[in-house]
Amino acid sequence: MSTATSRMTPLPRFPWDRLRPYADTARAHPDGPVDLSMGTPVDSVPEVVRAALTGAADSPGYPLTIGTPRLRAAMSTWLTDVCGASSSIGALPTIGSKELVANLPSQLGLGAGDLIAIPSIAYPTYEIGALLAGADVVRTNDPTAIDDDRLRLIWLNHPNNPTGATLPASRLAAIVDWARERDVLVVADECYVELPWTARQTSILDTSVSGENAEGVLAVHSLSKRSNLAGYRAAFVAGDAAIIAGLMELRRHAGFLLPAPVQAAMTAALLDTAHADEQRERYRRRRDVLLTAVTKAGFRVDHSEAGLYLWITRDEDCWETVAWFAARGIVVAPGEFYGPDGARHVRVALTASDADIAAAADRVA
Repeated sequence: MSTATSRMTPLPRFPWDRLRPYADTARAHPDGPVDLSMGTPVDSVPEVVRAALTGAADSPGYPLTIGTPRLRAAMSTWLTDVCGASSSIGALPTIGSKELVANLPSQLGLGAGDLIAIPSIAYPTYEIGALLAGADVVRTNDPTAIDDDRLRLIWLNHPNNPTGATLPASRLAAIVDWARERDVLVVADECYVELPWTARQTSILDTSVSGENAEGVLAVHSLSKRSNLAGYRAAFVAGDAAIIAGLMELRRHAGFLLPAPVQAAMTAALLDTAHADEQRERYRRRRDVLLTAVTKAGFRVDHSEAGLYLWITRDEDCWETVAWFAARGIVVAPGEFYGPDGARHVRVALTASDADIAAAADRVA
């Protein structure tokens, strides 16, 4: 091993590598596999977005880190209309939301001796970002109960991935107030905010939660699910204008540039609500089919109030449930991937074609 390699930050094994034996079992099913383990969109990119991308294909110059004027205006309009945010907050495009989540602690200057709070059951990259920065992590569903002056950053995820749980506006406001008193930054990952089912989520950027200037508050948003743009890596972070300005300056130095054609596509996607409404209804239909099937099969569905997943259990080790699904040609994600508290659940994604969702429902039944 080279000296450089030996000095790299040690990271846990990539979670989905552990699913390979179960995926192999599913592939052996006589009717083929149905993969419900990852939230990867399968529906087409909207025509209005593709047209914008190709229309901007002749973009020989370097793109702007802060985004084109049209993209900045589109982000501001979307944040005001969808999130109830003030027009005075800042916004910055990112190369997908995952890179922002993984890099944010380091870009904020956090490191050894600092503490980052993440949800008890959480998207794994929150922890990875802390590890890359050299900071410590605490898992909690109540960050306001933390009594540690090393706390610098609180990650919220609502609607939650994988559980689909939501946080009421009153709870968000209480967390924001508590954090401001202690000079702790609150960052909410809101990538599923436009996918409500039985509960509507209030954005942390709503002026009723964080005020006109969103001081000490950021929110991360993505077009991967809303507009099927996972392959475009189109996302943005918004909130406290001073923090956004600092991130912009750092990311400009480091070359975090969203390609100009993608900025044009992102602008079109944010300004068009029709395709987002159609996609949401597709997921609603798929959710109804899977929810009925897993409930009839004896599973309990917990939370799952919003987002792209069903969080299910029959009170057994999650790997036993993964094996049960694999024997029926279906791949699901073990809850253990998202933290110890998820060890008796699995996550079932709605991101498959109508035909595959119907096939999975038949096999479960």
